[in-house]
Amino acid sequence: MYSKIISGGVIGVEGILIQVEADINDGLPVFNMVGYLSSCVREAGERVRTALKNSDFHLPPKRITINLSPAAIRKDGTAFDLPIAIGILTSMGVITQEKLNHTLVVGELSLDGHVNAVSGILPIIQCALKQGIKRCIVPKENGEEAALIEEMEVIPVDSLRSVVDYMSDMIAIEPCYVDVKALIHSSNVSEYGDFSEVMGHETLKRGIEIAAAGLHNVLMTGAAGAGKSMIARRIPTILPELTFEECLEVTKLYSIAGLLKPDKPIIGSRPFRAPHHTISAHALAGGGKTPKPGEISLAHNGVLFLDELPEFSRNALEVMRQPLEDREVTISRLNGIYRFPADFMLVAARNPCPCGNYPDINKCTCTINQIKRYNARISKPLLDRIDINVDVRKVAYDELFLNGKGMDSKEMKEHVLTAQNMQKRRYENETIRFNSQLDTRLCNKYIKLSKNEKDFMRYVFESQELSARGSYRILRIARTIADIEESDRVCESHLKEAVFFRNADGEVL
Repeated sequence: MYSKIISGGVIGVEGILIQVEADINDGLPVFNMVGYLSSCVREAGERVRTALKNSDFHLPPKRITINLSPAAIRKDGTAFDLPIAIGILTSMGVITQEKLNHTLVVGELSLDGHVNAVSGILPIIQCALKQGIKRCIVPKENGEEAALIEEMEVIPVDSLRSVVDYMSDMIAIEPCYVDVKALIHSSNVSEYGDFSEVMGHETLKRGIEIAAAGLHNVLMTGAAGAGKSMIARRIPTILPELTFEECLEVTKLYSIAGLLKPDKPIIGSRPFRAPHHTISAHALAGGGKTPKPGEISLAHNGVLFLDELPEFSRNALEVMRQPLEDREVTISRLNGIYRFPADFMLVAARNPCPCGNYPDINKCTCTINQIKRYNARISKPLLDRIDINVDVRKVAYDELFLNGKGMDSKEMKEHVLTAQNMQKRRYENETIRFNSQLDTRLCNKYIKLSKNEKDFMRYVFESQELSARGSYRILRIARTIADIEESDRVCESHLKEAVFFRNADGEVL
């Protein structure tokens, strides 16, 4: 007897529907599985047979064939265990095929018949809904994640036996529903602290505010213990709240990576990723035989913080050049091209020298050549993609213990929102969203300078021997500063502040 169950998998960041076909016929007792399967999927045969036995379902001594189609697509993961088992039971006549029409089934089976959670549920459910499927059977631990798609009826199950009883109308299972707004609100509680807790560093805080307002990449250079990491970890507190669509984008990536927690089915706050400097290029950009998102993509719609930037391997740093330009990671494999979104704000920090004490000549033990070699680990093309460079000085005693409360996250966030709302209106008919994405043509279109401003830019261009790229970088930063001040035009004062934060292309010496 033949049966067909609808299941799903993930390719890149998109879900795909997979047909699980089961056929039981006379012949030598054998259990065959076909359909371009990974070793992980092939192992499902043993899990399914044992789970069926331990759930009091005995396989007939016949020829059992399982096909996962389309056969041209490689199947990976453990989400096919439950649909394979249900397909076999349907072919045995335990469940009727009509009960499973227009129903998606995914889940991993334990040997005792328990249904375990799987990764990538959200993109699979989104794909199923687009194909007109209105009901899905998912592991109980994945129920709230699947229920984020409100149009889908989500049936959470914890065992193979409960699925059979539900399909046989012996028990009723209440569909899973979630209050999406409440989940997002609970996720927005800040875990990073407040900028009011940062004493001193007013210039650095101003630079961070400008960077967040225009989504500019920023590099902080300062001695060890100056406060670079402390500042970086508070940046998400001044960024706008995620929209529901952005929440789903980020949650989809974390679901595919298997990083969602059962008690937190949606990512409601902007990601902050801070990988260690020993990370490999593949872990940073993503990859694997079946590519999964890396740290760059997990920082999508949020902040990627690279502390001790020169300590990262050259390959890991260079792999970021293309994502910083294209806002996505492209991974080519023999069986296809995978694209992962990577629209993030890069925040990097470095010591000025290997010992971390320069320019304090009383403590620094490094030679000039050592300092130059240390900072030469960061290539010029990568530095060219960083708009704002800030020197981080150690805070004086009076600032640290005697000064009053500084600018807090709430005030900085208001400035950021003001600037980003102006950019949203300005670029509503363009393909960009932020000033950092302005190219030469758009700079000339949206940044009009009067004679005084042009004379100032000429002076800066000639005195600092700027490149064309450096000149446009100043214009982009100045446009953001003007937006913070709600100015429609870029003035000389905005250009002067932009030149200050440009800081000679981030060069230490």
